Amino acid sequence: MSASKKMLLSPSLVPLPDLEGKVAIVTGSSRGLGKAMALRLAEAGCSVVVAAKSEHSRDSLPGSIHETVAEIEAIGGKASAVKTNLRKEEDVEAMISMAMDCFGRLDILINNAGALWVGPIQDTPAKRFDLVHEVNIRASFLAARLAAGVMKDGGWIFTVSPPLDFGFLPGKLGYGISKLSQTIMTMGLAVELKDAGITTASFWPATMVESQATINHGMGTPEMWRKPEVMADALLALLAAEAKEITGKAFLDEEALALAGVTDLEPYNCVEGGKPFRIVGKVRWPS
Repeated sequence: MSASKKMLLSPSLVPLPDLEGKVAIVTGSSRGLGKAMALRLAEAGCSVVVAAKSEHSRDSLPGSIHETVAEIEAIGGKASAVKTNLRKEEDVEAMISMAMDCFGRLDILINNAGALWVGPIQDTPAKRFDLVHEVNIRASFLAARLAAGVMKDGGWIFTVSPPLDFGFLPGKLGYGISKLSQTIMTMGLAVELKDAGITTASFWPATMVESQATINHGMGTPEMWRKPEVMADALLALLAAEAKEITGKAFLDEEALALAGVTDLEPYNCVEGGKPFRIVGKVRWPS
């Protein structure tokens, strides 16, 4: 994108890779992290399939797939919206088909959409366990399988999931199992898809990031959050990296940004001078 184009995110701290002619799918891109990633990809010249359930914005869940498309078009990008319930296999298939039908190819899949349930095992009913597994690991697996089948010139499959740190599990066991399973999937895909030239990696915020999840679940205050751009810029850094440096690995956003030489993360704080709360390692989630 030229400098004269309207910028809807704060400027990237990572140089924009040249993604002209590339096509990406970003799940969960009606708001939050997914929307930020979709906009960053568009700024780099990528055409974007905006996939999520929300077709209409509402007070409790502001943002929609159509609003994200409009914002991409406002910066001169190309995008198409597809209403996607990731719990339905036919919707995952339609999402992949949208990329092929609208843009004729698929180069990048971002498994960003996720279902969250924080609570100990006794407070996790079967329907919540099923929800997080259907949205987080099952849908990501189906999307990766279908995407790999149409990526003809190599490509990238990125999944928002954490490093294999089992300290992540207590207090959110059902959810944690589903997210760590995504990372194990990334590792397996790296081996299975190596000969196809497809790079796979997981990446995860080191701290809480402003999103409807952190807001609606009362997970701290803005002083404890970073902006969604921290993950969007981490994605750019991974796209610019050599495949052998990243494939099959799980990165924190801070580690991914360091690949691009970004080590000062203060600009990503939601509040100047804030102290973002770390969610990996030996941490306790705020009550």
